[in-house]
Amino acid sequence: MDIKRSLLLLCSSYGSFLFGQEKAVDTIYIFDSQMSKVKLFHHVNSITPQDAEKNSSNLSELLRFQSPVFIKENGRGGVSSPSFRGTTAQQTALVWNGININSNFLGQADINNTALFGYDQIGIKPGGGSVIYGSGAIGGSIHLNNELDFNKGFHANLFSEVASFDTSNNFVKGSYSNEKFSFKASGNYSVSKNDYKVSDLRYTNLNGNYYNTTFNVGISYKVAPNQKISWQSQFYDSSQHFPIYEETETKTKYRTQSTRSLISWDINTLKLSNSLKAAYTEENFEYYGNIKAQKSSGGTGKNYIFKDDFNYFIVPKLNVNVIAEFQVNKGEGYLSGIGNVSRNVGSFSGLLRYFATKDLRFEGGIKKDFVEDINSPLLFSLSGKWKATDWYNASFNVSKNFRYPSFNDIYYEPGGNRDLKPETSIQVDLTQEFSVGGFKLRVTPYYMDVVDLIVWMPATASYWKAFNINKAEFYGLESQLNFDKKWGNHALNLGAGYYYSKSINKETQKQQPYVPMHRGNAHIDYGYRFLRIFAQGLVNGLTYTTSDEKRTEAIDPYFVLNTGISATVLKKYTLGFKVNNVTNTYYRTVSFYPLPKRNYSVYASINF
Repeated sequence: MDIKRSLLLLCSSYGSFLFGQEKAVDTIYIFDSQMSKVKLFHHVNSITPQDAEKNSSNLSELLRFQSPVFIKENGRGGVSSPSFRGTTAQQTALVWNGININSNFLGQADINNTALFGYDQIGIKPGGGSVIYGSGAIGGSIHLNNELDFNKGFHANLFSEVASFDTSNNFVKGSYSNEKFSFKASGNYSVSKNDYKVSDLRYTNLNGNYYNTTFNVGISYKVAPNQKISWQSQFYDSSQHFPIYEETETKTKYRTQSTRSLISWDINTLKLSNSLKAAYTEENFEYYGNIKAQKSSGGTGKNYIFKDDFNYFIVPKLNVNVIAEFQVNKGEGYLSGIGNVSRNVGSFSGLLRYFATKDLRFEGGIKKDFVEDINSPLLFSLSGKWKATDWYNASFNVSKNFRYPSFNDIYYEPGGNRDLKPETSIQVDLTQEFSVGGFKLRVTPYYMDVVDLIVWMPATASYWKAFNINKAEFYGLESQLNFDKKWGNHALNLGAGYYYSKSINKETQKQQPYVPMHRGNAHIDYGYRFLRIFAQGLVNGLTYTTSDEKRTEAIDPYFVLNTGISATVLKKYTLGFKVNNVTNTYYRTVSFYPLPKRNYSVYASINF
């Protein structure tokens, strides 16, 4: 497999005898060719499709309960922003098969307008990564990855769920592969009236309905023993209504469609690999201030991307990796003051990896971006990992990262600012892992300093404007404890995480809005033969919503518990039942928009 081949080559310092095992593992192609290298030096939390079924409402719910990402969601199914380590959504990179897909206009992603199903793996990587994944990878990155098997024959999966608030989720996937050809396609349709009630506020989520449709297709063909041509595409369409408080209010909605397509030519030999990619991404969005009238605003963004990733072993212990990328970013707004705008973006990265022993490795990287009309800084990264004993290992990461202004930041009228500088950050973290028996404890303190932070602030009484004014620092602790054990027909997996975040505006010395200082999550999964039971909990501390830490406006701490049970018959047919918010907790992640109280779902899955 290409990703396993890369991992195998990068671990060649374990002994040259590994090269002889290469052919036996050549079974999978993963479109993000850098992910195996990233995992050698950074912790990446992987969420499988089976994990995703536990939180199948949307991507927001999945990340909230199964990752360290903080989710700011304007009610279930509404506008939703992810953030790492106290940073912002603009400082979070959303990466699809190795391609950064943050919006040209907003500089961020709305993850409730991002498909939940259709990926073979979702990766969560805290910490800076601009040297590899570009603008916005300051606080962390979310990776949506697809893979293709070879010589696996035919497989298919069907998942269907009905849930509270007239919600339905349906997903189908099919794949076929032989020794030289691999094909996979999937489709998803989710729809919900989403009219939940919250008695604490006498609130009904009026006009909260939504739907989204996704189609994915992937093809790979071995043109030679060491070469593959591959293609991956995604098509997404959704409609998202925004809640109102009274029936007499004007109803609004937001529609978006996106297209992503990627073609790759990959060459792999014992000493070198090269991945040449061409990609096209497009986003179309329309906002309706009155759903019965014409659209009030909108836009179309298009990206043409060319990328080459060359990897070569000079000697078995020394590896050089060169990445060159060129993009053309285009945008056209509607009633936003943004006309036809275009920006050329190029970059050149070099990384050197040294494998001193099988237990000690280092990586250093530099990158220079060339962004039209923007003076971009020289970026760098330095990482190391040491397995000191069987029960202890440590790793460190230091990097300089950045984000250049989005089209809205520069061109939106009124408020855009053509004199903006890119945000830059210096970050350092140190991870220590302890393993005893079935227990594994990981602890990561971190520090990050950001300058030229881009913020929108009131310029006059009538409009806001983008400025480079804030300087901020972010520091805290991420910790995760896991336990895994199997005996006989039993299987048990436990996990708990605690996340401490300080996000300080240096000018005011106050905590930034919507950054809870204390958060935690935990889960338990137990299986006995054909039965599976799970429970997952989330704790969120006091969250200020204003820059002056006004307690009366803050979101109170809350605890939410979900649980579910499923049974699998003949290894093919699964029937499950879930209860979300068992504790019937009143909670919210932003002011004014509560999330649902206790609700239920029933699902069925067939694998063949």
